[in-house]
Amino acid sequence: MKRIAIFASGSGTNAENIIRFFQSSETAIVTRVLSNNEHAKVLQRSKSLKIKTLTFKRNTFFESNDIVELLKQEADFIVLAGFLWKIPANIIEAFPNKIINIHPALLPKYGGKGMYGMNVHKAVKENNELETGITIHYVNENYDEGTIIFQAKTAISLDDTPEKIAQKVHELEYKYFPKVIEEVILKDE
Repeated sequence: MKRIAIFASGSGTNAENIIRFFQSSETAIVTRVLSNNEHAKVLQRSKSLKIKTLTFKRNTFFESNDIVELLKQEADFIVLAGFLWKIPANIIEAFPNKIINIHPALLPKYGGKGMYGMNVHKAVKENNELETGITIHYVNENYDEGTIIFQAKTAISLDDTPEKIAQKVHELEYKYFPKVIEEVILKDE
């Protein structure tokens, strides 16, 4: 049974979906949720599902080995589910091709620093795109530039608001993210 640690910064709907998916899996289990935001709703969601949580400060994450040492004890894979900080080199080196992120657009479009959440959906709308989707990819030292594992698309109309686009993208995230994580883990065995 592989162990997954999830990093999240916000509401935690994807994290909750992943936790629930793996509660009935023989492949993996979520062992901990980590956040840089002590007020993130993901912490309450995780605790209600009996998952250990940890919050940390910027200096602990970027200037020490505390987080990487904890992860080495508790995780085989790391999943980013709405985590907004860049992953430091010490974690990437300790978990090569074992850190998975989801991005709410079809990379390489609409990726990079500052491109998260509604920022992405507003940009997609402003550019009158006819489709968008999700990209699940490995994490490397650059924002949204790791090897792509999976993409799924959804059509959008010129009438769709950024909020409607976000809803369509969330549906793809909930449908595919846990399954793709499981596939990656199974391939690793």
